[in-house]
Amino acid sequence: MSYTQMAQLDVLNLVRGINTESEYADFRNMLARYFAGKAQKQIDALWDNGTINEQVIENWGKERMRTPYRYAIHRS
Repeated sequence: MSYTQMAQLDVLNLVRGINTESEYADFRNMLARYFAGKAQKQIDALWDNGTINEQVIENWGKERMRTPYRYAIHRS
Protein backbone atom coordinates (compact mmCIF):
# COMPACT_ATOMS: atom_id res chain seq x y z
CA MET A 1 0.00 0.00 0.00
CA SER A 2 1.39 3.42 -0.94
CA TYR A 3 1.75 6.35 1.43
CA THR A 4 -0.98 8.13 -0.51
CA GLN A 5 -3.38 5.25 0.01
CA MET A 6 -2.50 5.04 3.71
CA ALA A 7 -3.05 8.79 4.09
CA GLN A 8 -6.42 8.54 2.35
CA LEU A 9 -7.52 5.80 4.74
CA ASP A 10 -6.37 7.85 7.73
CA VAL A 11 -8.31 10.88 6.51
CA LEU A 12 -11.42 8.79 5.93
CA ASN A 13 -11.16 7.41 9.44
CA LEU A 14 -10.78 10.93 10.85
CA VAL A 15 -13.72 12.26 8.85
CA ARG A 16 -15.91 9.46 10.17
CA GLY A 17 -15.63 10.98 13.63
CA ILE A 18 -16.83 14.43 12.59
CA ASN A 19 -20.33 14.88 13.98
CA THR A 20 -20.83 18.63 14.32
CA GLU A 21 -20.27 21.78 12.33
CA SER A 22 -17.73 22.86 14.93
CA GLU A 23 -15.72 19.65 14.53
CA TYR A 24 -15.83 20.09 10.77
CA ALA A 25 -14.53 23.67 11.07
CA ASP A 26 -11.76 22.47 13.40
CA PHE A 27 -10.80 19.76 10.90
CA ARG A 28 -10.66 22.23 8.00
CA ASN A 29 -8.60 24.67 10.07
CA MET A 30 -6.19 21.89 11.04
CA LEU A 31 -5.64 21.00 7.38
CA ALA A 32 -5.25 24.65 6.42
CA ARG A 33 -2.65 25.24 9.14
CA TYR A 34 -0.74 22.12 8.10
CA PHE A 35 -0.52 23.08 4.43
CA ALA A 36 0.17 26.75 5.24
CA GLY A 37 3.09 25.59 7.38
CA LYS A 38 4.45 23.47 4.54
CA ALA A 39 4.17 26.41 2.15
CA GLN A 40 5.90 28.72 4.64
CA LYS A 41 8.82 26.29 4.95
CA GLN A 42 9.24 26.28 1.17
CA ILE A 43 9.06 30.07 1.00
CA ASP A 44 11.64 30.34 3.78
CA ALA A 45 13.94 27.97 1.86
CA LEU A 46 13.60 30.11 -1.29
CA TRP A 47 14.42 33.21 0.77
CA ASP A 48 17.40 31.55 2.45
CA ASN A 49 18.94 30.38 -0.83
CA GLY A 50 18.43 33.80 -2.46
CA THR A 51 15.83 32.80 -5.03
CA ILE A 52 13.50 35.44 -3.64
CA ASN A 53 14.31 38.63 -1.78
CA GLU A 54 12.71 42.01 -1.12
CA GLN A 55 13.45 43.24 -4.66
CA VAL A 56 11.80 40.18 -6.23
CA ILE A 57 8.72 40.66 -4.07
CA GLU A 58 8.54 44.36 -4.98
CA ASN A 59 8.78 43.42 -8.67
CA TRP A 60 5.92 40.95 -8.24
CA GLY A 61 3.79 43.79 -6.90
CA LYS A 62 4.44 45.81 -10.08
CA GLU A 63 3.73 43.00 -12.54
CA ARG A 64 0.60 43.06 -14.64
CA MET A 65 -0.21 39.45 -15.38
CA ARG A 66 -3.58 39.81 -17.01
CA THR A 67 -4.40 37.52 -19.86
CA PRO A 68 -4.28 39.48 -23.12
CA TYR A 69 -7.63 39.34 -24.85
CA ARG A 70 -7.69 38.89 -28.58
CA TYR A 71 -10.70 38.97 -30.79
CA ALA A 72 -11.22 35.69 -32.62
CA ILE A 73 -13.47 37.37 -35.18
CA HIS A 74 -12.22 40.58 -36.75
CA ARG A 75 -14.90 43.13 -37.44
CA SER A 76 -14.80 44.84 -40.79
